[in-house]
Amino acid sequence: MAAAARSAAAAAAGPGAPAASSSARQTFKDLRQLSKGNLTLLVASTASAGFVAGSGEEVDWAAMGWLTLGTIGASACANTVNQIMERSHDALMKRTRGRPLPAGRMGVPGAAAFALATGLGGVALLAWKNNALTAALGAGNIALYTMVYTPMKRISVANTWVGALVGAIPPLMGWAAASGSLDPGAFVLAAALQFWQLPHFMSLAWLCRADYAAGGYRMLPIVDASGARTAAVALRNSLYLFPVGFLAERWDVASREFTLQAAALSTVLACSALVFYMKPSTDTARTLFRASLVHLPLYMGSLLYHRIPQGEGAAAKVRREQEEGVGGVRRAELLAVPFPFLPVPAAAPVPNRGPESNASGTRES
Repeated sequence: MAAAARSAAAAAAGPGAPAASSSARQTFKDLRQLSKGNLTLLVASTASAGFVAGSGEEVDWAAMGWLTLGTIGASACANTVNQIMERSHDALMKRTRGRPLPAGRMGVPGAAAFALATGLGGVALLAWKNNALTAALGAGNIALYTMVYTPMKRISVANTWVGALVGAIPPLMGWAAASGSLDPGAFVLAAALQFWQLPHFMSLAWLCRADYAAGGYRMLPIVDASGARTAAVALRNSLYLFPVGFLAERWDVASREFTLQAAALSTVLACSALVFYMKPSTDTARTLFRASLVHLPLYMGSLLYHRIPQGEGAAAKVRREQEEGVGGVRRAELLAVPFPFLPVPAAAPVPNRGPESNASGTRES
């Protein structure tokens, strides 16, 4: 009876309904592939983490939501333009030949329209709901990804370092959206993302080196037959993560607990990179890749759990510094002193206890 009911419902909907539904699902799937959905969500999550890290006691969840949507738009635009530029190379690689453009399911005009809509929409949303600094960082990152990183992939192995810089900017966008400025603490999570990406991508590139070579890309594992240089880069950048935890504590971004937990997490990643360095192979590269996948969410989660709420924003800090003088004495108090005839008051005057108390504070009889 259930089958009969489904048949009746399909007949009532008309013969074109299943085809239209299937077409809509395929279009959604293609757009998700154009935007590299999983990567875009990861980028948006790092921006959101930067927002929480840069917030005060109360997190403005609505503003964080707009930041997340705007970052998704900017990332989708950059990834789509990347695939438009690389469509002929993607067709040569097993990992990418099924994407919408090389597979012929979508044309360049449609993909370009999607990139334009998501890019303009995302940056405009960041400017409207967050601030101009966040929008400028988002727009700049689109340009860096499409105009520098993407062409460099076929020219120089240095493209990986540029790509890591692209991945380090979203946490700065989050911090800027929360505080309106880029304080030193903003660069803690950005630095962690910068260093984390190198062992993550070097292990992935080693696993996919034959595919990258077929696509005509210049990746370090392709020109490093032994894997020694590739593994050394992964190991060095794993070690660079250790000082970041201490900087988080030094700059009052997170507490001592985060410093200790970050050191433990970085030790695990560094040990995986060391094994890869001692014996570059598919198995050791895969182990490092999996360790990197576990490391990042735990690292960001620890940072946010042990975060120290950020205080006044940049504008308030400037006003306070203008009001205060040496030793914490306010400028208004200094102006009340008839300089140069009297010294700066060293301490606040003793409050008046009334006529019935003497200097020692005892009541007179």
